[in-house]
Amino acid sequence: MKFSLALPMLPPHHFIPLAQAAEAAGYGSIAVPESVFFPEEVSAEYPYSSDGGRFWAAETPFLDPFVAIPAMAAVTERISFFTNVLKLGIRDPLLVAKTVSSIAALADGRLGLGVGLSWIPEEFEWLGKDMRTRGARTNEAIEIIRLVCTGEFVEFHGKHYEFGRLMVRPVPTLPIPIYVGGLSEPGLKRAARLADGWISVANTSAEVAEVLPRLTELRAEYGRSDVPFEIKALCTDVFDQAGFERMAEMGVTEAMVCPWYFRPGDTSALEQQLDSVAWFGEDFVSKLSD
Repeated sequence: MKFSLALPMLPPHHFIPLAQAAEAAGYGSIAVPESVFFPEEVSAEYPYSSDGGRFWAAETPFLDPFVAIPAMAAVTERISFFTNVLKLGIRDPLLVAKTVSSIAALADGRLGLGVGLSWIPEEFEWLGKDMRTRGARTNEAIEIIRLVCTGEFVEFHGKHYEFGRLMVRPVPTLPIPIYVGGLSEPGLKRAARLADGWISVANTSAEVAEVLPRLTELRAEYGRSDVPFEIKALCTDVFDQAGFERMAEMGVTEAMVCPWYFRPGDTSALEQQLDSVAWFGEDFVSKLSD
């Protein structure tokens, strides 16, 4: 199993030193979240909390991952990065393809694209996108990004997007892996049919274990059982070697961690975070990584 450092809701000045520390400690990748804006009032419940409320304050910082990742890539050499997850349902896929192809060309082989839909009605309304078609549009968007990032002349004629022959350059020498998040049946089908892997939210290990057999079934139905497929999971109830070994046994290929939550101290302090990254690297990454 590999390990990725998750960077949730951190001040901007934490990103570069944490990226350098994670690379030095042997982590395989860094997961970068995103949030476009914080509506003061939201007409839907947050799907990943028990009370439906958002657990972060309005002023919580969310760097744009397409800004943060190139900055971190510029000061590292080996470690890779992926979005966890980009709200593809509120974006134009051609513009996303241009951005990710440019970043991947600069940091060749070190960028993955984790995608989701978005649950906030106001994001769709204020960005001029139809929330009702978000799933079908995301399916087409994944196809478009793959096509465009080949660097060849391509065209697309779908139900929701259409364009004539065009080319985007530069592109990376290797395909950009695309990972799909979500626990819903449509999300699992999207991952099994279209993606290179699946990403959990902050779930318990039991919740992850419950969906993995369904992913296996769906991949077989789509004839993709033999295609390499990654499982990236952040399990909120795993803190020790036995827990990470259980994750590997149930099929997780990459564990996402925020190691400063595993130790006593000020979890918001940069020094605590840096010390925790090094500690976890020595005690876990070096011993359990593939």
